[in-house]
Amino acid sequence: MNISEPFIRRPVATSLLMAALAFVGIVAYPFLPVAPLPQVDFPTIQVQVTFAGASAETMATSVAAPLERQFGQIAGITQMTSQSTLGATTIVIQFDLNRNIDGAAQDVQGGDHRRRQDLAARPHHAADLP
Repeated sequence: MNISEPFIRRPVATSLLMAALAFVGIVAYPFLPVAPLPQVDFPTIQVQVTFAGASAETMATSVAAPLERQFGQIAGITQMTSQSTLGATTIVIQFDLNRNIDGAAQDVQGGDHRRRQDLAARPHHAADLP
């Protein structure tokens, strides 16, 4: 006896069985517990730098750009954005999902420390803000 023999002998029963299975599938589909997008928290670090009296352009060129170059050398960065305003710069760094946030924070602090050393080592003029 072949496994397909009863289905070949009774084509009406086979058609009704397939229609019933399709109907059950269509009815059950809306009840599947599937989220449209999973909730994911990306490892993100925000760095804020303030310097009273500095213009937004000065903050962007003298503070944000060097910090972005320094932070850009850190492994695992997926996105980096910065915003400079009057006397303040904010840099937001987003890392890969598999990146340890504590290690990333240490890398960012190390990059900030190196940038501060570079600033302290160069001579400052009245027109040359941080």
